[in-house]
Amino acid sequence: MAQRFIQLSDVSEILDISPTQAYALVRSGELAAIKVGGRGQWRVETTELENYIQRMYSETKTFVAAHPFGTPPEGPENTS
Repeated sequence: MAQRFIQLSDVSEILDISPTQAYALVRSGELAAIKVGGRGQWRVETTELENYIQRMYSETKTFVAAHPFGTPPEGPENTS
């Protein structure tokens, strides 16, 4: 059976970010998670991590479309 919840250390490894950054994603609400156990350890549902990754792909696609690579920024100094 596939694992339903993963630790923040696993999230940081999967996303190739620091554990501090993974914790910040959870605390900011960007990545949904739960606290479990007497010590209140954070766990992220694997489907929530996949949803987060898909959201980031979508946001990145929107950003790239709005800011094409190699196109100079528009502004008074760039108009002739």
